[in-house]
Amino acid sequence: MTYRIAADAVMLLHLAFILFVVLGGLLVVKWPRLALLHLPAVAWGATVELLHLICPLTPLENHLRRAAGEEGYSVGFIEHYLVPLIYPAGLTPGIQLWLGAFVLLLNLVLYGLLARRLMRRR
Repeated sequence: MTYRIAADAVMLLHLAFILFVVLGGLLVVKWPRLALLHLPAVAWGATVELLHLICPLTPLENHLRRAAGEEGYSVGFIEHYLVPLIYPAGLTPGIQLWLGAFVLLLNLVLYGLLARRLMRRR
């Protein structure tokens, strides 16, 4: 039971990180110092997508699930609702490239807005 809870916690952490990478620029507009955490997260997220790497959280979660006696994802809440968001069916290298480019473009726009706002204050 402990391994299953730990695996679910890793899955939630993974989802939170993905959301932070994609939408964290919105938080940075409100709290500019958050950029110190967000920029490295964006760099990592884009690198993983663009170079087709595997995030270390994925093998960790799978290890914990195997330790819990599971062979794969069960039909529990976490797996049913969150796994398809993080590991969508039909994810191809081409789609991953587009996702990585989208993350970079979105954040460039948001940081551009932040830079313009900061320049106006001065």
